[in-house]
Amino acid sequence: QVQLVESGGGLVQAGGSLRLSCAASGRTFSTYSMGWFRQAPGKEREFVGGITGNSRSTYYLASVKDRFTISRDNAKNTVYLQMNNLKPEDTAAYYCAAARTTGVTRTPTMYPYWGQGTQVTVSS
Repeated sequence: QVQLVESGGGLVQAGGSLRLSCAASGRTFSTYSMGWFRQAPGKEREFVGGITGNSRSTYYLASVKDRFTISRDNAKNTVYLQMNNLKPEDTAAYYCAAARTTGVTRTPTMYPYWGQGTQVTVSS
């Protein structure tokens, strides 16, 4: 079992930055690929990005690729989502998720472990 707790959301003006954190329980964090997803009201949950357990590979949604960066610190059992140049369309609840796979999947149903989410609101 893995428990995930996100933090770092908030209200920010367009063009601003936020860094989300996701702290995981357990001693095998490095064996999990981690994903960040977001869900806006009335929309499906969307893959934002992911990182492999050894940090060698990262993947991003095309619309955030040049603005968001995913990283992880396995010693701290934490994964991060640095979001720069935020836009109003980035407004959503953001979730981290864990899957015990070597690669990163963009499919939400492939992740058995989820955090509770943190709200990001970007004002224009």
